[in-house]
Amino acid sequence: MQYAGGSLEAVSPPSWNLRGLVTAVVLSLCFILGVPGNIAVILLKPKWQKMSSLSRSLMLNLAISDLLCLLTLPLWIYTLLHSWTFSVGTCKLLATLVYCSVYCSMLTVTAVSVQRYVVVVHRKVFNQVHKSLLLVLLWVVSVILSIPSLVFRQLKTDQKLTRCQPEYSSDAEKAVVLLTETLMGFACLSLVAFAYIRLHKKVSQGAFFNNRQTTRLVTSIIVCFFVLWVPYYTINVLGLAAICLRNNFLLNVCKIMWNITGSLSFLNSCINPLLYAFTSEKVCIVCQKKEPLEQDSRNLRTPDFSTTSVL
Repeated sequence: MQYAGGSLEAVSPPSWNLRGLVTAVVLSLCFILGVPGNIAVILLKPKWQKMSSLSRSLMLNLAISDLLCLLTLPLWIYTLLHSWTFSVGTCKLLATLVYCSVYCSMLTVTAVSVQRYVVVVHRKVFNQVHKSLLLVLLWVVSVILSIPSLVFRQLKTDQKLTRCQPEYSSDAEKAVVLLTETLMGFACLSLVAFAYIRLHKKVSQGAFFNNRQTTRLVTSIIVCFFVLWVPYYTINVLGLAAICLRNNFLLNVCKIMWNITGSLSFLNSCINPLLYAFTSEKVCIVCQKKEPLEQDSRNLRTPDFSTTSVL
């Protein structure tokens, strides 16, 4: 597999090098932990009784997109340690599936953050039409953003190793793909940070954030999202600089770092069930145990605990 700039393809011959082996170990852990976690989220969804309809739909969508991404990992792990042994069509389709699911996962996390901000700060409730349109929009945007992978992904043979990776006809093409991916990533990161920071400020005196557990949970969402994605997009920025400056040394360094940061980003799909699903019911119970606020304060700050406390 490969993101726009770097790759998680076969990086070493059968005599595996340390970089390829470490990346394979990280991806294996992601598969072992993430697949059961997301399957559990999908199967246990009836227990999300205290969530709003939109929250349940977003949680399910997040689990499905993460699961689709993680289910492809055994193939990429094998390719890391050996070589690509399938057709170019399979290469294009699987890479596009990974891109689409990763984008949808990131967009869904962003949608969850914005939803909570809108419900708490602006007291706006989403209806069934809004929910359906939002879910369709998330997948449509994800498919559009993953088109470059379908177009540029090719098989390349180097030192008897076949790799599934992008093949660009010019540096301009590669720069455009990198720039689009990076801008999209930083836009999602910024929205998540803005939504939760504003949410925290708005209800910091209310029941929702009076509990330390919920405060730690919101903080962990922001920290994990940033820690797992900022390194990858930072390397993208360095890659863009290397392409513009025609600095081959910096570009080679970025290719090495793309493997590492790309594999770490898969951890986000493993952590999502813990941050967004399994803690939701517990946080709702904690919120319900809080002492009742005055009626006006409750109407202003906690219009829908079933939505605002589903973290």
